[in-house]
Amino acid sequence: LNLLDTTSFYLYTSCSVQTESTPLLHNGQPHRSATYQTQAQPTSPHQRLHRSQPMHILAVRRLQEEEQQYRTSSLPAIPNPFPELCSPASSPTLSSGSLPQCQPSAVRKRLNDSFFYVYLRFGLKAKANARLTQKSVRHLCTISDFFFYVFQIIKIFSEDGMGKVVEIPADMMARDLCQFLVYKNHCVDDNSWALVEHHPALGLERCLEDHELVVQVQASMTSESKFLFRKNYAKYEFFKNPLNFFPEQMVAWCQETNGTIPPSQLLQNFLNSSSCPEIQGYLYVKEMGRKSWKKLYVFLRRSGLYFSTKGTSKEPRHLQLLADLEDSNVFTVITGRKLHNAPTDFEFCIKPNKVRNEVKELRMLCAEDEQSRTCWMTAFRLFKYGILLYQNYKIPQQRKTLLSHFSAPVRSVSENSLVAMDFSGRIGRVIDNPVEAQSAAMEEGHAWRKRSHRMNILGSPSPLHPSSLSGVIHRTQLWFHGRISREESHKLIHQQGRVDGMFLLRDSQSNPKAFVLTMCHHQKIKHFQILPCEEDGQMFLSLDDGATKFTDLIQLVEFYTLNRGVLPCKLKHPCTTVAL
Repeated sequence: LNLLDTTSFYLYTSCSVQTESTPLLHNGQPHRSATYQTQAQPTSPHQRLHRSQPMHILAVRRLQEEEQQYRTSSLPAIPNPFPELCSPASSPTLSSGSLPQCQPSAVRKRLNDSFFYVYLRFGLKAKANARLTQKSVRHLCTISDFFFYVFQIIKIFSEDGMGKVVEIPADMMARDLCQFLVYKNHCVDDNSWALVEHHPALGLERCLEDHELVVQVQASMTSESKFLFRKNYAKYEFFKNPLNFFPEQMVAWCQETNGTIPPSQLLQNFLNSSSCPEIQGYLYVKEMGRKSWKKLYVFLRRSGLYFSTKGTSKEPRHLQLLADLEDSNVFTVITGRKLHNAPTDFEFCIKPNKVRNEVKELRMLCAEDEQSRTCWMTAFRLFKYGILLYQNYKIPQQRKTLLSHFSAPVRSVSENSLVAMDFSGRIGRVIDNPVEAQSAAMEEGHAWRKRSHRMNILGSPSPLHPSSLSGVIHRTQLWFHGRISREESHKLIHQQGRVDGMFLLRDSQSNPKAFVLTMCHHQKIKHFQILPCEEDGQMFLSLDDGATKFTDLIQLVEFYTLNRGVLPCKLKHPCTTVAL
């Protein structure tokens, strides 16, 4: 067979249903005033090719005009290698109108740069071997998959309620979209940003895994559901501190070995598909279609979530299936315990992928404390995705290692020739001793801070009050959240992951002159009041009743980031919000 004729035959066959039944006009809608006569099916490939050429010239011209606005000025007109296939004989270029347009309004196709490579590859192949098999020709017929990117429009919201419309490829993963939003909004790229699937009607939300396709997840969401862009420090925290996430009394093999398994072996058992780990413990389970809850002994395995009908028995005849892991996802309940009449505040839910707004189909669960809930939800993710989670955890680290060489600052020749100097005497001298040079640099830094502090208090109306700049400079920091309540601070920290060292600062509601440091340690939220104190006619801020004093909140945060002090741990992760 000739390459052109064979390719024409199969490509025309794949498009004949669309082109012969309904003519394609503007926006994919048929023209009501136009009438077309149904023609008999041709019997040969050449007749098919001949009859397909003069059809829908108006539609193609309109689509060609629309395509021109997406074509950059630097991109030349691309010759069509197969003008007899999907485009009119008079059309010298390849256009999107020559392909079937059956996507929804939120999806469109854009010309792919790899067209050149495909064209060259197939062109050389045709010259080298003019006789091809039917299998290779079918690969040639998927010409639209090579030549065009499929784009879809989605809307992403920030925590302040503002939304942003983004056009993404259909095969974009959640990791890539987060990376795009980080660069687009000039955020700090600390590999802690996440895309959250939020269902306000159901009161559920979950963090998308990095490998999930955003368009595929959006297809299973309702019109009221939306994507949120926020930080999540606890996404892969269990790889760093697995013992904090999996208590010994909840892991079956830890009880059998008296808790002697090291943390590395603990994670390997979860990631290894051939092993049979098991999470067990009591959970409150909401009965389907009712408001009542039952306390049951539950087992979480790779095959699903089960409960025992006879105490804590593990015998197969006493186990009943509660939920399947394959076609479900685990969500956090954000509406509080009153809506579902839950016995505790630590609710979570297993939602089948087919469920949209049917509350009756949700499997509502409730744990005794936050650590137990985190253990159940983390084990669900590990059983469902396995080694994929570990690969997602390692990809940002590998990328950081590869880019470290390019991002490292390169010192110029003039910088390398700089030396430390001492100008305390009449003439300057070079400091040869590196210890003395470091000491001089530290003294210069302290002297600079004292000078800046004197400049700040110079314009103060009274020596008992700090300057206007030091009193408001902290409001420019992302970790300061102003006048929010204790409950709102708990909500922010819970949304971004309860990891050790997460913190935020806010105004005190009980004392208008004080501030509050809210931080997380061992998955518990603690509050520390920052009070003003006076010394030598100057006002300072202190966290430990004046033992350590600071001129402003920025100095306080910098100190406790490096030193633990009276806090249970150092300040590590600021709780921040971003506006898209």
